[in-house]
Amino acid sequence: MQKKSKFIAIEGLDGSGKSTQIDLLIKHFENQGQKVRFVHFPRSGEGVFGKMVARFLKGDYGSVAQVHPQLVALMFAEDRKDFAPTLQSWLDEGSIVLMDRYVLSNIAFQCAKTKDETEKAELRDWILDFEYQYNKIPKPHFSLFLEVPFSHTENTLKSRRTGAERDYLDGKDDIHEQDFELQKAVKEEYDGLCKTDTDIKRIMCANEQNEMRSIEAIHQIILKAIGEA
Repeated sequence: MQKKSKFIAIEGLDGSGKSTQIDLLIKHFENQGQKVRFVHFPRSGEGVFGKMVARFLKGDYGSVAQVHPQLVALMFAEDRKDFAPTLQSWLDEGSIVLMDRYVLSNIAFQCAKTKDETEKAELRDWILDFEYQYNKIPKPHFSLFLEVPFSHTENTLKSRRTGAERDYLDGKDDIHEQDFELQKAVKEEYDGLCKTDTDIKRIMCANEQNEMRSIEAIHQIILKAIGEA
């Protein structure tokens, strides 16, 4: 019998430990003999829109404030649309699909760029409608937000991260990551989304003393949230 697919999107600020937790989830499901698929959004440097996103994040189109957030949202959304047929084929084959960022990231990062509450609401609704209704991309079964103390995010981003996954920057800084005020605003947007959308599961990565939990402890909280514990 074909196993039922599971589509899990991991959300969070830059430097919140998404990659680490995704690696643990991959091992968890593979140990169960399940086929696991993974992709990180945006697919920086891949395809027409992935390459445009990479140029934006490098600052080629201007600073964060110089590019209208709706245009940025469009680039990120079209990157997902291009990949949607592959994503759907993974779900149809019964795979466990793990995403590092999905539509909620688009909402959080773009809405964080305006202080006007009416504009925020209009942009949030536009992104949801455009991605899910117009582009008709698949919806996750689980959307998990990794809640970490902002001091942890700040310390992580101050230590420049390297690796093949950052080749798209060509040695430059990511204009989203280097803007700490933007990151704070993004955290507020995620917080608002968690309060208004019951489909989003908040994963508390710190204890009551605001100290980060161990990687394994966070992993166990995630497994419980997705019905695997």
